[in-house]
Amino acid sequence: MKAPGTPPTLPAAAPRARLPPPPMTTKAVLIAHVRRELIGRLERLGQAARDAHAAATDPDAKAESKYDTRSLESSYLASGQDRQLEQLTADLHAYENFIFPDFDPDSAIAAGALVEVIDDSPAWFLLSPAAGGLELEFEDSPLTVLTPESTLFGQLLGLRIGDSLASQSLTITDLR
Repeated sequence: MKAPGTPPTLPAAAPRARLPPPPMTTKAVLIAHVRRELIGRLERLGQAARDAHAAATDPDAKAESKYDTRSLESSYLASGQDRQLEQLTADLHAYENFIFPDFDPDSAIAAGALVEVIDDSPAWFLLSPAAGGLELEFEDSPLTVLTPESTLFGQLLGLRIGDSLASQSLTITDLR
């Protein structure tokens, strides 16, 4: 029996189902999604780097023999993850400071463009200052982030809707 004044016990709430992300249909939503993806990767990599650093400096990781390299391997891993963390931080900073312009259908492709191409099937490319190689879905088609270091980024610059890249058998069909 409950004591007087005790609030009623409520049944445990059912766990919330994770809803799939809404479909990306605009360039602004896509760019916000890329930023969120970079932030998520930054958080995960930051935790991994902290864990690797802790493993490298853990007193229990001291070598038990001249062949025991656990601590050395952990320090190399921590160093590599620190470099990745710096690059990811720079990528996120570039996204926060770059203004992605809108393009009209008559424009030439330039940095910041969202470009749809057709080969055997449609695909999208975001010409971006950072985060090259990131792959997402956009309007039910694959999207790849390209940076100026990419050969394809340079090949797309200056092209317009209807132009083709013979070397890749791609035809530009949309520009945003």
